[in-house]
Amino acid sequence: MSTRAIILAAGRGQRMRPLTDATPKPLLKVHGKPLIEWHLEALARGGVRDVVVNTAWLEDQIPAALGDGARWGLRIHYSMEGRSFGGALETAGGIATALPMLGERFWVVSGDIFAPEFTFDAVAAARFEASTALAHLWLVPNPPFHERGDFGLDAQGYGLADKPGPDGQRWTYANLALCRAGLVEGIAPGVKSALGPLLFDGMRQRRITAEVYRGRWENVGTPEQLAALNKLGEPGNIKPRVAR
Repeated sequence: MSTRAIILAAGRGQRMRPLTDATPKPLLKVHGKPLIEWHLEALARGGVRDVVVNTAWLEDQIPAALGDGARWGLRIHYSMEGRSFGGALETAGGIATALPMLGERFWVVSGDIFAPEFTFDAVAAARFEASTALAHLWLVPNPPFHERGDFGLDAQGYGLADKPGPDGQRWTYANLALCRAGLVEGIAPGVKSALGPLLFDGMRQRRITAEVYRGRWENVGTPEQLAALNKLGEPGNIKPRVAR
């Protein structure tokens, strides 16, 4: 059975207004294709077959746009937080609520990042399954809007919550991860909860591993960022998987 995945797509996208007043942020287009669709194609290429998408803001638009996932060779399942709980549950709350559809180990990716070269690698998933880590994170060099970063990284590949790594650097969480259900097991379904404190606690217990990702990556946060991204050249040599 392949590793499942959750695409986080429930947020309001306040900084992206007015574009998100009428369109959920993950459905905004980069090079003519919704942000979330880049992830769906990449997950399918990586051998993932079941994907959960959590929704809240303008949530009916997302299943209307994506359907059941068959066009990518996927099965898409929806965790409708707006309909069931009145609004978005934040990252950890959204994951915890979707656990019955995710199983014990799964990929996590935010629907509003652009990382067209990232590989949802079955080898990485198998390596994570064989480990005892609660989560394995991908980190990126700090963007201008987040110069301080989030975490350090030690020489053994463990995330550091409270200090930079031995190289003096801190890195930014790329919103790409492999996770175990145990990371959010203390959160009841339907309860709002942030992911950051859980990651910090897990790092202090040396149960969160990480690696640096140096491929193309953008956290698409404002209309200006989206416009600039669309002016850049389209990623090459990336072909969508065609369902057979």
